[in-house]
Amino acid sequence: MSTAAERVFPVTLDLPAIQAVLPHRGEILFVRRVVLRTPEHFVGEACWSSQLQVLQGHFPGLPMVPGVFLIEAVAQVAGAGMLVGDDRVAGMPADHVGVLAGVRKCSFKRPVAADTEVRIEVHTRQMSPLAASVTGVVSDSGGELASVEILILKTPRAQLALGADAPLAQNAADRA
Repeated sequence: MSTAAERVFPVTLDLPAIQAVLPHRGEILFVRRVVLRTPEHFVGEACWSSQLQVLQGHFPGLPMVPGVFLIEAVAQVAGAGMLVGDDRVAGMPADHVGVLAGVRKCSFKRPVAADTEVRIEVHTRQMSPLAASVTGVVSDSGGELASVEILILKTPRAQLALGADAPLAQNAADRA
């Protein structure tokens, strides 16, 4: 694979390309398209169908996308973008996975109705070999819906097994 310096941006990832780099499948894979503008700037698209079972109860007769889905969508855009466009992340060992380790700031401006197409603009900043700060803005045709600042950590898959003793963020801080 070419390095980010050799790549010609923008790079567009369709659903199969996203599935090639992210472990998410089924209803938890929210992002359908990601455009890498630079190695640290990505724009994604997502839409949650009103037919999703989880939205039938959130809220009955008025299906709204839970805020945690918006945060996860930002993390998915960042993950796909970094894994393809950022050489520091693309070279991550196979036994590691990028995980959402913290929500630093989050603000919801308006509710997101089911079946709304949203745009997710993400900027990443590598903080250490194991940690990246991610800022994201979720919007629709009417403007900003949410803004988010999260932390993503490269974590050994074995540590994610049920019963791991130490907190994720503490282990990552020890390794950074």
